[in-house]
Amino acid sequence: MAVIALSASARSVARAPLMVRLAAGFLLLVAVLAAAGPWLTPYDPGAQDLMLNVSGSSGAHWLGTDQLGRDVLSQVIAGTRSALAGPLCIALGTVVVGAALGVLAGYRGGWIDSLLNRLADLMYALPGLLVIIVLVGVVGGGYWFAVLVLAVLSLPGEIRLCRSATLAQARLPYVDAARTLGLPAARIMARHLLPNIMPTVIATFLLDFVGALISLSGLSYLGLGAPPGNPDWGALLQSGQNLLADNPWISLAPGAMIAFTATSFTLLGDWIYDRYSMDGDRS
Repeated sequence: MAVIALSASARSVARAPLMVRLAAGFLLLVAVLAAAGPWLTPYDPGAQDLMLNVSGSSGAHWLGTDQLGRDVLSQVIAGTRSALAGPLCIALGTVVVGAALGVLAGYRGGWIDSLLNRLADLMYALPGLLVIIVLVGVVGGGYWFAVLVLAVLSLPGEIRLCRSATLAQARLPYVDAARTLGLPAARIMARHLLPNIMPTVIATFLLDFVGALISLSGLSYLGLGAPPGNPDWGALLQSGQNLLADNPWISLAPGAMIAFTATSFTLLGDWIYDRYSMDGDRS
């Protein structure tokens, strides 16, 4: 059965639209850069050559160098890990906690549902980006503090979406049958409801990742994200803003990586959601 499932999955990927396959290939490349970036950079990302200063593309430096003579391509590659680590932690934390609370609110209802909805309304009313800037700027918590704040602010969306999906599933006959058999509520939620809302969970996980990637890159652009000196796409984007005439790749390369990564995750998430939703409808 496992072999059949794997072969069916492989055929499904092979039949995916061209844009989805390109997105998956690009994300695989980004994952390799994040995992093995320090060994793939042509130069030390922090090595300075003040004699070289800002320079455009050349045979020695494909994307040129910045104002300190550092190789731009090496900085972009080295910044991949920093750019992805935070968003991945935010998305994982949000989907685990948010899905659990959303299923609990949708299935149990009552005061639990009301309490979680009121908390979600309160957090929705807060200006998220302003809250992050104020907390990170005033407290001075740094990159991982920003990750924690973003994870907390992302919870309401995950809870609401999983709650809505659970409410739709809880009315179906299989849930009534499970109750009739006397199954515990925890087992019904974990073994029956959660697998059937998994397309929603996967889609929201990928969307949370995209939102966190853009938010953290924006904070790094403002100087509130990655620590100074650490390669990061958002910080590179800001550092090259005044050097576009001398070497536009300082800003264009990290900006393109942010845009392509976010677009690829969105395309892949939409395709996975549609694919699994259709499979669920056919079953």
